[in-house]
Amino acid sequence: MLPAANQMTTPKKKLTREQKAAKKKRREEYMTVFMNGKQKRIKRPPTIDGIPVEDFILRNADPIWLHRNEIWEYIDQNENKGDTFLDDGEVPFSSNDNQRLQSDLASLVR
Repeated sequence: MLPAANQMTTPKKKLTREQKAAKKKRREEYMTVFMNGKQKRIKRPPTIDGIPVEDFILRNADPIWLHRNEIWEYIDQNENKGDTFLDDGEVPFSSNDNQRLQSDLASLVR
């Protein structure tokens, strides 16, 4: 008579701390994708706070930083997003704020 299938299998060995740490690092550094019907491990794209680097730059970079780092293709897209100045060149404050700022500036110049 043949032995039962569950009697022939050996128990699964537990991973050591070093093996667990190496596995965790591999999972963070690589991701699994399917290419031509096969699983492949590729490096994950770089991210900042879980956001792709390109999107992070688009959200947070100002035109001066983009120019310094020679990323001119994003300057036009970024300018339309959040201008701090109005079309007529005025700072978008109330007239009282403008007068107070001008008086403060005049006192500093003297």
